[in-house]
Amino acid sequence: MAAGESGGFYFRFLPQRTFSSLSTREITSRLRQWSMLGRIQAQAFSFDQTFQPYQKDDFVMTFFKDPNIIPNLQLLSDSSGQWTTLGTEVKKIEAINVPCTQLSMSFFQRLYSENIVRESGHIVKCLDSFCDPFLISDELRKVLLMEDSEKYEVFSLLEREEFLFRLFKHLCLGGSLCQYEDMIKPYLETAKLLYKDLVSSALATASGFPSSPPTLLLFNTKGTQEIPKDDSAGLCYPSAKEHEQTFSYLVVDPIKRHVNVLYHCYGVGDMA
Repeated sequence: MAAGESGGFYFRFLPQRTFSSLSTREITSRLRQWSMLGRIQAQAFSFDQTFQPYQKDDFVMTFFKDPNIIPNLQLLSDSSGQWTTLGTEVKKIEAINVPCTQLSMSFFQRLYSENIVRESGHIVKCLDSFCDPFLISDELRKVLLMEDSEKYEVFSLLEREEFLFRLFKHLCLGGSLCQYEDMIKPYLETAKLLYKDLVSSALATASGFPSSPPTLLLFNTKGTQEIPKDDSAGLCYPSAKEHEQTFSYLVVDPIKRHVNVLYHCYGVGDMA
C-alpha cells in the first residue's frame, strides 16, 4: 500500500524541531544517572491532512508505511546496539489510546499525604525486594510496581493509564543500571518538562501546564516485519525485545498537524 492510500496522510520529517526537555545539561545528567541517556530520544514529523480520532488505526498504519518515515524514524538496533532507522515497511500495528487529561503536578500530591514521600521531598525507604527485573528499595517503587502493596491503590487503574503518570513511572524506573534518586523533585521536574515539550505549546497557566486539555491523541505502538504465527515474533519497533521500559509514544497534534515520537529502549547503561 502506498503512502497516503489510507486516510490520504503524507508525512515529513522535521529535523529542525528540538526537544529541550531531553538536551539540557541538568536533564542529561539525570538521564545518565537513570541509565537512560543515549537510549531515549524524541523526533518530530508533520502531516498534511485534517486528523479525526476515528482515523486512529489508519493514521498510525499510514505513518509507519510512509516513505518519509521509514528512513528517518530511529530506533536502537538489537544486534549492534547502535542507532539506526526503521528501514522496513511495517506490516502490523498495535496502537493503544493513552488518555491525557491530567494537566497538573498536583496529581502527585498524594505521594506526600500517603507518606510515600516526606514533606522534605525525601522518598521513604523500605526493605529491599525484587519485582523482576527491578530492585524495590523505597515506597515509591512499591506504589509503581507492586500490585499487592497496601498503597498501590493510591492511584487508580485509570489514573495509571494517564500519559503524565506513564512518563513519571518510566523516569522513576529508568534503565537496567538505574541509580535511583533519594528525592522526588528530579522525577517530577523531568516528567513535567518532557510532558510540556511533547504535548503542548499552548499558553501555560501559572502551574506551567496548559489552561485547558490539549486537543491531541497519544499512542503506544509496536510493529512486525511480517504477520507472525506467534504474536511475540517478528517485532521490529520499538524493539524485537519486549519490555515495559522499551516504549514508543506517538503524540498527534491535529491543530498543528504534527506528530512527536518519544522512544526509549531498555538496556545496559547509557550510550552517550
